[in-house]
Amino acid sequence: MTVLAVDIGGTKFAAAAVEADGAIRARAEVPLRGRDGAEEVLLEVVGRITGEVGADRLTGVGIGSAGPLDPRTGTVSPVNIPSWRDFPLVGAVERMLPGRPVRLAGDAQCMALGEWWLGLPEGRPSGAVLGVVVSTGVGGGLVLDGMPYLGPTGNAGHIGHIVADANGDRCPCGAVGCVETVASGPSMVRWARANGWTGDDAKALAGDADSGDAVARQAFRRAAGTLAAAVLTTSALFDLDHVVIGGGVAAAGAVLFDPLREAVEANAGLGFLRRLRVTPTSLGRDAGLLGAAALVLHRDTGPTETLVPERGAPGRVPSPG
Repeated sequence: MTVLAVDIGGTKFAAAAVEADGAIRARAEVPLRGRDGAEEVLLEVVGRITGEVGADRLTGVGIGSAGPLDPRTGTVSPVNIPSWRDFPLVGAVERMLPGRPVRLAGDAQCMALGEWWLGLPEGRPSGAVLGVVVSTGVGGGLVLDGMPYLGPTGNAGHIGHIVADANGDRCPCGAVGCVETVASGPSMVRWARANGWTGDDAKALAGDADSGDAVARQAFRRAAGTLAAAVLTTSALFDLDHVVIGGGVAAAGAVLFDPLREAVEANAGLGFLRRLRVTPTSLGRDAGLLGAAALVLHRDTGPTETLVPERGAPGRVPSPG
């Protein structure tokens, strides 16, 4: 069984052909070009995979998308893709691969599912795992008691839009002071430039922080402190065992994770919060693709009422088993 996995991000789209055991046979990644070309990029990235492995070999499609989204209607409205508002993503993919089941969940939800399936070193913990994607935006997804939890609308775990500073900046979502306004890559770059840094992007910011640049390091410390507050808030609500962080900004490594762990440790007052583990994704950029594939590969491993149908009410997706 081979499925097509698609990962919709704010600056790039990725796709892969994934086998039932998690092996990736083919992969493609295409950057977004401008503000209005997202549908063309979707066609291109899907076309690369179908061209390499053959459309007839693909038995279904799993999609992880930046949100918000609505799995019941198959539509997405990624905050950082302004041209997609209530965009019928599932329908668009169904037209590309007619007759195949298409499943949709949040990109960070898929990352959490991919990590729980194939990534966490202790292997499939029975408790609660939060996946966080720190990139163009900040997203999150939950796996609770071995079951990915989407919530009534499919948007549970959207940690990037917890309000971190009621007097902070306006978020692209329309609210004020969201975690994303401090901890996303573009937000970190904006703050650093406002304080004298002259680099190009988040990757350059990470490099300068690693080299000791004071402003760059402070940008990462601000982001880490805000992420820590959001992670601890979520942990207080869901009694988390593990937080796995991925995305382009997470690739910065120690300049993000050292202050993040320090802030979590310093502010975890209650005993059950102090056992929380915070680690980078062990699957890298593949985590979201593998989780998207699992939406299809493990569609029938749980009771019917827990499934996410093509156009039905979202809830708890059966865990890979």
